[in-house]
Amino acid sequence: MQENKLKVIIIGPAHPLRGGLATYNERLCREWLLQGHDCSIITFSLQYPGFLFPGTTQYSEEPAPKDLRIRVMLNSINPINWILSAMRIRKMQADLVIVRYWLPFMGPCLGSVLRLLGKKTKIICIADNIIPHEKRFMDHAFTRYFVKPIDGFITMSEKVLEDLKQFSQKPARYVPHPVYDTFGDAVDRKTACQQLKLDEGFRYFLFFGFIRKYKGLDLLFEVIALLKEHHFFEKYPVRFLIAGEFYEDRSGYDAMVQRLQIADYLEMHTHFINDSEVKFYFSASEVVIQPYRNATQSGITPLSYFYNKPTIVTQVGGLAKFVKHGQTGLIADSDVNSLCEQIEHFAELPENTFKEEIIAAKKNFTWDNITQTMLKLCE
Repeated sequence: MQENKLKVIIIGPAHPLRGGLATYNERLCREWLLQGHDCSIITFSLQYPGFLFPGTTQYSEEPAPKDLRIRVMLNSINPINWILSAMRIRKMQADLVIVRYWLPFMGPCLGSVLRLLGKKTKIICIADNIIPHEKRFMDHAFTRYFVKPIDGFITMSEKVLEDLKQFSQKPARYVPHPVYDTFGDAVDRKTACQQLKLDEGFRYFLFFGFIRKYKGLDLLFEVIALLKEHHFFEKYPVRFLIAGEFYEDRSGYDAMVQRLQIADYLEMHTHFINDSEVKFYFSASEVVIQPYRNATQSGITPLSYFYNKPTIVTQVGGLAKFVKHGQTGLIADSDVNSLCEQIEHFAELPENTFKEEIIAAKKNFTWDNITQTMLKLCE
């Protein structure tokens, strides 16, 4: 591969699609551009059929980024489109194609496109998951089909790196998830609370992101009920701010809130959080809580670090890898009593206890780490 200016194509979600994958791909594209390379993104005209998508819409309300070239091209369920798209991408003569893999459902589409690109193009996969959180029939077959044309892999958790060995022996490297710096700088707490219509008299502990079973919001509700039994809310003016769209039926969660009688301690902002709103949620909050039941990695912790906010995470998957217990946050077991204990401990600590350590730690989670590792894999 040439050592000077490269032509790089990223294949994966991007505007007009929304969500963490799109945000990541757009930021990665900017990093290649900052380093003087020619980079663009190929995204989906159809990512998921409507009946497979758990949220309200797959599409962003934000304006398209003006500094990026994004081509809407791939249809995840149309084999004719895969062939035509591959022919178009091949004509672009990329030195490097970077493809995201987060769900086996995408294996047939992406695996077919990559097989048709030709041997002159290096292909690097960023594997968010190899074995999905929610398993389905044909997962292994689709993943085996996908990995064959890949030249090298980047994973953002050591667990995924280990899972990958079941499917491929190609070169693979673990690189921690970079810190997101794309949602705007922090604002003062008063402004954030006013923007979100929150009472400034309370301290806010934040649960942020799409709500799915593996993320443990139901576990957090049980923790809040236990905190109530411990008279926690009589000692500390804390409210739990739940910010994110339900990606499953919410009725069970609503019933749980009613049964546990914890509605008074919740602020439920359960809509999709647009990029322009993100800074307000982190600026209003003291700590981010990730009570996950299982995980590989999460973009929420590096996002928290950008705003100098500590996290309370469970000891599952790669989550705890990002957190130095007692320095940049707190680590709990994935059970009610342990989470309750760490939340009570955090509430007792002075304000900004973790700030200096977080500022130092986040220097290790850069976008340059990703691009440089990719270049080494290509060599």
